[in-house]
Amino acid sequence: MKIWVASQDLADVLSDLPKESPDDPPEIECAVYDGRGALPGPPEEVEIWVPPLIPVPDTPGLLGRMTGLRLLQTVTAGVEAYLPHVPEHAMLCNARGVHDAGTAEWIVGAAIAVLREFPGFAAAQARREWTYHHTGVLDGATVLIVGYGSIGEAVERRLAGFEVDVVRVARTARENVHGEDELPALLPSADVVVLLVPVTAGTVGMVDARFLARMRDGAVLVNAARGTVVDTDALVAELESGRLRAALDVTSPEPLPPDHPLWTAPGAFITPHVAGSTPASVRRTRELVRAQVIRYVTGERLANMITDHY
Repeated sequence: MKIWVASQDLADVLSDLPKESPDDPPEIECAVYDGRGALPGPPEEVEIWVPPLIPVPDTPGLLGRMTGLRLLQTVTAGVEAYLPHVPEHAMLCNARGVHDAGTAEWIVGAAIAVLREFPGFAAAQARREWTYHHTGVLDGATVLIVGYGSIGEAVERRLAGFEVDVVRVARTARENVHGEDELPALLPSADVVVLLVPVTAGTVGMVDARFLARMRDGAVLVNAARGTVVDTDALVAELESGRLRAALDVTSPEPLPPDHPLWTAPGAFITPHVAGSTPASVRRTRELVRAQVIRYVTGERLANMITDHY
């Protein structure tokens, strides 16, 4: 069995897998491919592929050559780079849960940073200026979580001590969770709008000028989903007007070009897609990949299987 993984770290955790049976141990050949340089071998022979965080060059073409692929295990929750191109003979599994802690922590921290104006105070510190004034506060706010899944649940747990009102929205309504069709009515009452939706045909560009116009004056948009979910030009217009503020870990385009107006838009706090880049995510990625390969080898049901949507 040939496996390609994104790093030596992942190869190491697969080096001592338990035997399928005492007399018939799985023969595993693990190679590292991080998307740079030459392929480590014939793609046709790969049975399990764990690609890196950033999709490799020509992902569709590479998948087209993987005629022996049976399991594609991503290290991200989002699978939009792979979903349209996975061969019919392969299973696609995502990393749901791996990045929950880091992303949820970033969301809460970023929202507080914008509400309490930490970026402005940091800039004033660099200028050695004492700029005393009142700021906003998270206490008593209404936080609208759009795309309420495992990360949304992690965000809500971390908000528990802040005395906020959490409003949950998912693709379809369920108990205590609103459906997406209710968003227009919910947006005007939210102080913080958190985006956690996956990239699908229905979510690309969903945060457009009309969506933003429904947000209340002074509200904060927090995007930890994907940059393509937001109409960047529409967001820049709202930021430059001073009506809205934003905390963005993802942008469109990404990386953001140095001359892009979003960099200097007032009220924008931008980080370079680092919400899930933490030791906790690294540890949980190792645990997930090892557990998934063991499940595959022993014929158990895989976790986080993706079908027609996610």
